[in-house]
Amino acid sequence: MRMTFWLLGLAGLAFLCTAQAQPRGSEQPLPPLVECGSHDDLEILCGTRSPEDLEMTPDGKFLIVSQFVNAARGVGAGLVLFDPTNQTFTKMAVTSEPLKDWGERACPGPIGDRLVPHGISLLKRKNGKIQLYVVNHGGRESIEMFELTEGAATPALVWHGCVVSKQAYNDVAALPNGGFFATHPTALVAAGADLFSLKQSGYVSQWAPGKSEIELEGTRAGYPNGVVAATDGRYIYFNAWTDMEVHKYDLKKRQDVEVVKLDFMPDNLTWTEKGHLLAAGVKGARGDCPSGSGNPCIQGFAVAEIDPPSMKGKEIFDSKGKGALISGVSVALQMGDAVYVGAFQGERLLKFPWKK
Repeated sequence: MRMTFWLLGLAGLAFLCTAQAQPRGSEQPLPPLVECGSHDDLEILCGTRSPEDLEMTPDGKFLIVSQFVNAARGVGAGLVLFDPTNQTFTKMAVTSEPLKDWGERACPGPIGDRLVPHGISLLKRKNGKIQLYVVNHGGRESIEMFELTEGAATPALVWHGCVVSKQAYNDVAALPNGGFFATHPTALVAAGADLFSLKQSGYVSQWAPGKSEIELEGTRAGYPNGVVAATDGRYIYFNAWTDMEVHKYDLKKRQDVEVVKLDFMPDNLTWTEKGHLLAAGVKGARGDCPSGSGNPCIQGFAVAEIDPPSMKGKEIFDSKGKGALISGVSVALQMGDAVYVGAFQGERLLKFPWKK
C-alpha cells in the first residue's frame, strides 16, 4: 500500500520522501479549526508554526517551542520562546562556540540557519550547564547540542556540537553525562512500505561521549517516537506510535518490563511536576472520520497521564465533543496549573487547566 500525502504529514516524514501520492478526489476537507482565543476553560494560542515539541525553561517563565517545518527545503522555522504572560512567540538568539566535550569529533560544524528541529530535550549537565538537544533534519540527520544561557532578559542558545546519523531521528532524551537516547522510527522500513502494517519499523539508540551510537536491544517497535529517561538512570520510556503503546525499558536488564496500551497514537512524552508521564497524540488516524470524508481525523486527540512505577495510565483530556481545536497533536506539557498542547502542523498551541 502506498503512503498517501496525509500519512506522510501525519507521520512527520515528508523530509524522507521525494514523491507522494495525491489525496483521492472523493476526500472532503477537514472541519475548520475553532478561532484563536479563549473558549470557556480552553485557550487557543496562535502565532507559532508546527510546534511539534515543547520544553519549559528552568526558571519556569518560558516554553521552548520546536517548529517542525520546511524540512524538504532544508530551511526551518527554528526554535522560538513562548511567553505565557504576554502570549508572544519570539525567535531564540543563537550563537556558535564548538566544544570538544559536546558531541562527536566528526561533527561537521555549526548548523546555523539550516536547523529544522523536531524532538527536543532540556537537561542539566553534571557540570551545571543547561543543555538543549535538538533532533535536526536540515542539511543533515543529527542531534544538535546547544547550551541554554539565562543571563539576559530572555534565554538564548549557544551551539556546541552534534552527532550525525545516516538514519533519521525523531526524538531525543539528553543525559547528564552529555550522552543521549534517541529514536530512529523508520530505520527498518523499506522504501514504499506502509508504516501501519509493520510490527517493527525502528528502534531506540544510545550514544555516549567517545563511543559509537548503538541500537538498544529489545526496543524494536512500530514507529518508536517520543523518548524520555528517568533520573535514576535505570529506565527509559518510549512511545510506539503506530502500535499505540508506551514502553518502560530496563537499561540494566536490556529489555522491556512494562507496556501501556492506549486508544490513541502517543507521540512525545514529557514529565509532570510530580514525576508522572504525559503522553499526547492523535485519535482515529486510520479512518473513523465524519460521514462523507476520506481524510484522516487528525483533529481528534487525547492526553494521558501515566504513573511510571505501576505503569497505570488514565486519560486526562479527550477532544471528543469539543470541536476542532488543533490538528496533528504531538505533545502535552504541564506548566504550573496549565497543560500546553503542541502539534506537528498548524499555527497554534492549546492550553487547558491542569487538574491536580
